[in-house]
Amino acid sequence: MKAEVINPFLEAARLVIGQVVQVAPSTGSLGIKDIELVDDHIWIQIGMTGQMSGDIIFGIHESVALRMVSAMMGGFVMTEMDEMGQSAISELGNMISGNASTILSNQGVTVDITPPKVMKTSAITFTSAKALTIPLIMEGIGELDIQVMVS
Repeated sequence: MKAEVINPFLEAARLVIGQVVQVAPSTGSLGIKDIELVDDHIWIQIGMTGQMSGDIIFGIHESVALRMVSAMMGGFVMTEMDEMGQSAISELGNMISGNASTILSNQGVTVDITPPKVMKTSAITFTSAKALTIPLIMEGIGELDIQVMVS
């Protein structure tokens, strides 16, 4: 897996988070790791087909997801990840992936994305056990972990 496959998702995530969460995230360290789905996290899975295929997983601690959704809703404080919160965080993943697929298209790489699946448990299946991963650090909010498993 080449490190540059994560760049469109990183660029798109910075743009979308800046627009809808209104915070400029900084980038953590790029790495390759085994996928470990831990409790207390929200997992957004988006499939990708075309010239690149696989999965993109956004991992967010539930408390961070609540702060992000609260910011997306103009400061309305969310205390639990209800249906509205899951819909909002799902749309965030969809917006990031949609922007990334546009960036890829502009680079001559044709891809399609699947609708996002939001899960709070370890009920996600993968085509690969290792992912290229990079955290985005949002000051005052927390981290969003981008995990890319594409070929």
